[in-house]
Amino acid sequence: MGSTLAEKVWNEHLVRRGEGDEPDLLYIDLHLVHEVTSPQAFEGLRLAGRAVRRPDLTLATEDHNVPTEGVELPIADPVSRTQVETLRKNCADFGVRLHPMGDAEQGIVHVVGPQLGLTQPGTTVVCGDSHTSTHGAFGALAFGIGTSEVEHVLATQTLPLRPFRTMAVNIEGTLRPGVTSKDVILAVISKIGTGGGQGYVLEYRGSAVESMTMEARMTMCNMSIEAGARAGMIAPDETTFEYLKGRSHAPAGADWDAAVEHWKSLRTDSDAVYDAEVTIDANSLTPFVTWGTNPGQGLPLGERVPDPESIADEESRAATENALEYMGLRAGTPLRDVAVDTVFLGSCTNGRIEDLRSAAGILRDRRVAEDVRMLVVPGSMRVRKQAEDEGLHEVFEAAGAEWRQAGCSMCLGMNPDQLTPGERSASTSNRNFEGRQGKGGRTHLVSPVVAAATAVRGTLSSPEDL
Repeated sequence: MGSTLAEKVWNEHLVRRGEGDEPDLLYIDLHLVHEVTSPQAFEGLRLAGRAVRRPDLTLATEDHNVPTEGVELPIADPVSRTQVETLRKNCADFGVRLHPMGDAEQGIVHVVGPQLGLTQPGTTVVCGDSHTSTHGAFGALAFGIGTSEVEHVLATQTLPLRPFRTMAVNIEGTLRPGVTSKDVILAVISKIGTGGGQGYVLEYRGSAVESMTMEARMTMCNMSIEAGARAGMIAPDETTFEYLKGRSHAPAGADWDAAVEHWKSLRTDSDAVYDAEVTIDANSLTPFVTWGTNPGQGLPLGERVPDPESIADEESRAATENALEYMGLRAGTPLRDVAVDTVFLGSCTNGRIEDLRSAAGILRDRRVAEDVRMLVVPGSMRVRKQAEDEGLHEVFEAAGAEWRQAGCSMCLGMNPDQLTPGERSASTSNRNFEGRQGKGGRTHLVSPVVAAATAVRGTLSSPEDL
């Protein structure tokens, strides 16, 4: 019997197969670090008198706590300032390469890795951040780890893990204009639920996936974790190779040819068997938005806020009631009638250059609604520079949006970009949990083009509504 993509990468990185109840021991190719989950791990090394085993395979960047304006000034929040300063000291002490605020390569860790060519097919990638699954778009086995695991990787460049199950997510057909990979992954999560992928590595396959750009694929893999999955992966193909070729850390010359030859062999074998399969009809999809307090509580934009009374299952009905109460929504309201206060374009999900281009295309020669605030936050400083070279910042500013520096920003409430209690946002980020974007804030997850159209109309909208 053949092997799946995930199984091939796993087996190629086995240092030791566990006996009995023991986990396997896997070699880690790339360890990404940021300021939130690393302080305790570095301190553990310090107390044990250990060094970082492979600083050359470790990369740090400042992203979660950083402000997105006034970055040349000291960080005002004392907690955020301490976390960033601690990362800088740890990287200096242990010889880890760091991209700090103001650096040309600073940005969200899951944007920086791919753009530098560090994320490559067939590799293992870890970070103390759940959305490490982003890197699976390249055919890498990439997943988030906890603080104790961060310390283990820093010390040994290995990680004890138990094998995952595999799930094929077949997405067949052609996406309609205005429908994006963000809509696809929200539809997948809505179908299988926020726990449907638990214990699995999801492999996205099918004609719709094969036609996607690398940036679109990264968006899908990024949100695999929101379905409860350990990771998401897409087999490398010519689109992958074209994206990587010529990047600073990608192989070159004869090494490139050898690498591509190996990467082609990673595709799932025709006789491989998955533990589970799900199929999505891409032809039928329309723009998706969330209405509740987890990414699985989503519907096509043309639908209405669900009515708890129509839900037979008692637990689901109670969850819906609680979500609607927190979100301040009334059952039966058309989703297109839901007004927002803030629109956030950015995050490791949708803060790349293609996301900015698509949103700018909607906003060109239009204005953000009078009572709406729009923040545009590039995923990295490199993305920001490219956007400015293309004049996209002028489009955003002419429309009345705020053009910011790179960082995680309003994706999570760990920096100054936060919602106030009761404030409602349309956000291109990945989580709509209670308080995620600020205490009492209400979040609707949307694609970049839906975010732009929403900013113009002031209510949840798609480009076709303009």
